[in-house]
Amino acid sequence: MSNSAALVVGAGSGLSAALARLFAREGMRVTLAARNTGKLAALVKETGAVAIECDASVPSQVDAMFDEAGSPDLVVYNAGYRTRGPIASLDAKEVERTLAVSAFGGFLVGQAAAKRMLPRASGAIFFTGASASVKGYAESAPFAMGKFALRGLAQSMARELAPKGIHVAHFVIDGGIAQGPSDPRAKDRGADGMLQPDEIAKTYLAVYRQHRSAWTWEVELRPWVEKF
Repeated sequence: MSNSAALVVGAGSGLSAALARLFAREGMRVTLAARNTGKLAALVKETGAVAIECDASVPSQVDAMFDEAGSPDLVVYNAGYRTRGPIASLDAKEVERTLAVSAFGGFLVGQAAAKRMLPRASGAIFFTGASASVKGYAESAPFAMGKFALRGLAQSMARELAPKGIHVAHFVIDGGIAQGPSDPRAKDRGADGMLQPDEIAKTYLAVYRQHRSAWTWEVELRPWVEKF
């Protein structure tokens, strides 16, 4: 783990921050990419990470990000965007943006990471999914479309790249992620009713450390009281 490098795309508070802190504590060199890097100032100072401005749905910006980040050992795609509403009144541009960030951005980042990992036959590419990766909810069609596509991308990449030494995994985060002790949703859902970002991060690390004789391509995580 020491001296290895991790790139987290779609960085912000919550899970991305938990990943950055854990990776840094484990001795990894961390790079954080986001459309707005200003919001990452405190996290960068805390973890010693490098911040790169990038819209993951724009090919030229993804290429520039990897030119600066180099060839990380672990790439985590955690970018997300969603629009909600009745199917008859959804804004087509907002739907397009949801798909661009949720799915197309995942492809661009996954492709760029694979290009750099294939010559050395090693590395890991992780994609963050959601409940919507496996079930579509009412008035949330765009998010389900994007997350279903991201899951398909991850599954296809895992089958193609695992025999070439690259570990691809998809994480179904089936439940709400707590945004701190003041998160109003935590009171409504009761004790342990939400996923703790630090605990999710530990699972990402555990999957990253898996021996290649026992790789997994998908993990589902949910609070023990969550219905599924």
